Amino acid sequence: LAITGSVNQHGQVQPIGGVNEKIEGFYDICCSIGLDGSQGVIIPAVNQRHLMLREDIVEAAADGLFHIYAVHNADEAIELLTGIPAGEADIAGGFPANSLNWRVANRLLELAQLRQDFAQRNNGVSDNA
Repeated sequence: LAITGSVNQHGQVQPIGGVNEKIEGFYDICCSIGLDGSQGVIIPAVNQRHLMLREDIVEAAADGLFHIYAVHNADEAIELLTGIPAGEADIAGGFPANSLNWRVANRLLELAQLRQDFAQRNNGVSDNA
């Protein structure tokens, strides 16, 4: 999968220019190595209404040989790329168990604990690494 776009500080995917040309370019590369149904692009959902793709791309998408995924936010893209639910924060800021965001939050806590343990072992002296 190819992905294009930018994400703001709230995780919302922002519009891009040249969406048709970007899709067509990647499609042509995929055709040169052989379409197998696994290739596609992830684009900002807001750009979906601007699509004016070549007929060969439209046909390949209709036949399931090339995919065009439109996403609204980073979590939707993460789910497409990993196959793991991103998980939405609850009112306390926690995430559903085993969701990707839960895994990230837990790993960050582990790293923070490792840093704290390292600092304590060195009498509070750290190399700021």
